Amino acid sequence: MTAKDCGHHEDEEGHKLPRRLFAAVIGFIILILFIILLIWLILRPTKPHFILQDATVYAFNVSTPSFLTTNIQITVASRNPNAKIGIYYDKLDVYATYRGQQITLPTLLPPTYQGHKDVAIWSPFVYGNSVPVAPYLGNALSQDQMVGTVLLNIKIDGRVRWKVGSFISGRYHLYVNCPAYVGVGGKIIGNSVSVGSSAIKYQLVQNCHVDV
Repeated sequence: MTAKDCGHHEDEEGHKLPRRLFAAVIGFIILILFIILLIWLILRPTKPHFILQDATVYAFNVSTPSFLTTNIQITVASRNPNAKIGIYYDKLDVYATYRGQQITLPTLLPPTYQGHKDVAIWSPFVYGNSVPVAPYLGNALSQDQMVGTVLLNIKIDGRVRWKVGSFISGRYHLYVNCPAYVGVGGKIIGNSVSVGSSAIKYQLVQNCHVDV
């Protein structure tokens, strides 16, 4: 073998070494991702369960032409059904809607960590002052006031993360929808009680629809 051949052989070995290192790094990354995926599939994270326990209506007033003032305190509970997975609630906004239109400002719930099989409970106020509603909603509100009941939807919109051991996932979108039948005009319906001189508390215990 000539000196030229030896030099050519050394050049080839020099080019192969970076390729081998790159392949080893890629293989290691793929292995780690596979292990994470395998753990994830074995544990099978289940989305949390939400229940709207009650709603205390302090104000639900319609003024001319079509303005709605709302002040409601709700109690909502969340249960983590997972035995080996914790849940971080990083950002949760809760608000009320009527027939698809948002009628209150979003209220920010405090960040919460929920351990295995734990239950978290929040009791925020949702309110809106003289919120303009669409004309057709004004007509529907008038009809509901005559009947004495109204269907509201309490919604929660936010971000969650899953915790498996020391591993914490990225953020996932959480959307919760809780239907709530409440009385208007001071009407007592179902299992409800008066609170003070101007508020009525409605015991709902309503399961919520959850998407993650």
